[in-house]
Amino acid sequence: MNKPTRDAPPRALVEYYRLLRQHGLNDSHSGNASVGDARFFWITPSGCCADTLAVADLVACDADQTLPGNASLDAALHRAIYQSIPETAAVIHCHGPHAIALSMDGSDFVPADFEGQYYFDRVPVLTIDYGDYLAKAPAAVAAALRDSPVAMVRGHGIYARGEDLDQAYKWCSSLESSARIAWLHKLLCARGTRA
Repeated sequence: MNKPTRDAPPRALVEYYRLLRQHGLNDSHSGNASVGDARFFWITPSGCCADTLAVADLVACDADQTLPGNASLDAALHRAIYQSIPETAAVIHCHGPHAIALSMDGSDFVPADFEGQYYFDRVPVLTIDYGDYLAKAPAAVAAALRDSPVAMVRGHGIYARGEDLDQAYKWCSSLESSARIAWLHKLLCARGTRA
């Protein structure tokens, strides 16, 4: 991939990052997303607001150079995914609340609904100490995503890779939907209602 220009891929990145917020997969300033390849990618800046993010705010990252200080804290993680999984052209990290809630016990998530099982046999849940997150998450998440299009970090959220932004967004949305169904089922069972 040639070095992207500030046109179609970055514009799409802003649009998909806004969709994460609009559909409850992130709060106003959480998560991150990127588009690119193992040599160069655009990423959302650290602490950006999905509601006001503009193409001009995106951070250009040359994978062979020091990552810019204003890039997302997960920039090294995105770089690790691009470098270890060559078919990846987009990475999304979101904070789907149901997925996070179901990750808290540290067990891999096995969807119970039809669509979830169709897409994911099992979603790995990684336990990474929050104090070691920046050092350990890049290698751990990239390794998990070699075998699965999505993975979760316990208590932190979903990471998805895709051949484009639409596919990565689909994996995030589908996983959160399956997690919401599983959460509702657990709630019904806890109330003594069989579902």
